Amino acid sequence: MGKTVVECNNVSIRYKTGDIKHMGLKDYLIKRVTGKYVIKEFWADKNISFSLQEGDMLGIVGTNGAGKSTLLKAITGILDPVKGNVKTRGNIAALLELSSGFDLDLTVKENAYLRGAMLGYTRQFMDDKYDQIIEFAELEQFQDYTFSALSSGMRSRLAFSIACLVNPDILILDEVLSVGDGAFRKKSGDKMRQILSEGITGILVSHSITQVRELCNKILWIDHGNQIAFGDNAEFLCNCYEEFLATGKLPQNSDDLNELNAAFEKRHAKAMREETKRETERFLQMLREGESEPAVEAALAILRENRPEALKLAYRKLD
Repeated sequence: MGKTVVECNNVSIRYKTGDIKHMGLKDYLIKRVTGKYVIKEFWADKNISFSLQEGDMLGIVGTNGAGKSTLLKAITGILDPVKGNVKTRGNIAALLELSSGFDLDLTVKENAYLRGAMLGYTRQFMDDKYDQIIEFAELEQFQDYTFSALSSGMRSRLAFSIACLVNPDILILDEVLSVGDGAFRKKSGDKMRQILSEGITGILVSHSITQVRELCNKILWIDHGNQIAFGDNAEFLCNCYEEFLATGKLPQNSDDLNELNAAFEKRHAKAMREETKRETERFLQMLREGESEPAVEAALAILRENRPEALKLAYRKLD
């Protein structure tokens, strides 16, 4: 087991809200004196505990309002827990809000150096890394454009590129791997796998369960601030979470998790059988009508490599 890099021990984070914004100072003082001023408390996270070792990639899943982003802010030191504590080892690069840390009136190049300075990197370091950052972000033709002229996807690519290429010990990503087109999303995923193989620890918040499955070896599931599950059985927990999204059944214990997993596997197997049947019928029609046309040959080659079971079934039906 590698060195522990991130450790959360019973982390609880509370927000206090009141109506002071909607009243004057006089009304506020009167209500305080008379005891009528009420402060409401909202617990965004309650007793969250987990630990990560070097090279781990944690996927944090949960519906909107679960407390995922709030927990990330505690890990990065932006928020202090009301209860519990967070321990981290090494420097952190976090992409929590992609628009933060950039000045819309500055150029792409100026913003790259600005973000680097905010992450604590020297001018010499950024000089050495700048071309690599711009190339990865695919912004070579836009270096002298003001940031306001860029699309949100282009801004996100620059932020992601800086965070990845400055080699942090801990990389935290909040819904950023879904930015850009399909090609850039693939490149981002490949980059994440590369840096994780080098021992960097990552934390990913994403609503794309497919993305979480592909990149993460540990899963933390939060719902309305409560920790539902944490573990390195990533496929199992992703199955449970997907079934929860489909049924709305929130697990209360390990037996409930096992039931969710079994239901997901049954539903998934049925969906795969139906998809195979549809593909079989589609290619069966092509075989009947196309015989040895180039398009059919190409389709057969793809089937032999990727879906041999559908091809075998089609041939049996032809016989």
